[in-house]
Amino acid sequence: MKFNLSEVNELIKERRTIYPEQYNNRQVHKEQIEIILNNARWAPTHGNTQPWRFKIFSDNARKYLGEFLAKTYINKTPKEQQKETTISKLINRPKMASVVIAVCMKRQVEEKIPEIEEIEAVACAIQNMYLTCTAYGLGGFWSTPKIIYTEEMNNFLNLKKKDKCLGLFYIGYPKIEWPKGHRKPIEYSTEWIIQ
Repeated sequence: MKFNLSEVNELIKERRTIYPEQYNNRQVHKEQIEIILNNARWAPTHGNTQPWRFKIFSDNARKYLGEFLAKTYINKTPKEQQKETTISKLINRPKMASVVIAVCMKRQVEEKIPEIEEIEAVACAIQNMYLTCTAYGLGGFWSTPKIIYTEEMNNFLNLKKKDKCLGLFYIGYPKIEWPKGHRKPIEYSTEWIIQ
């Protein structure tokens, strides 16, 4: 066997979503972020288009991101539908994380590869980020508020019209005990087709 499969299995099973509210103040080192992103870029990519792009918000840029998110939410959401808890999360969560990474998809100019396959490649990159965070003992949270899919978000991140922000990935050291998880047995989601 090329790798220790029991360790790989454990790493995959231990991956969890850990929210920024559950992070402490310890800062994640730049070198760790670089390894997380380097592992992200080894995700599968049809046609080797490598559509992932990363915009990293750290230090004061986290506050700037939170203010933008809250302002955009307020501007795009009818007053009667606005929630104070949502505004508070948008403003404060970036400041609670050590870094926030806007994970984006760069659309292939020729559009030979279907857009869904580019989105899937970026999602695989995010899973690699999650797994690397887990190996480090870092909390990760893939957040997808509706406002990330707006033209305003594209402009904020300097993305072209056909590019997309596919999530904000929050990273920090957890101040909680590592959460337990569960999944339904494989029989619930598997059908063997035999002829």
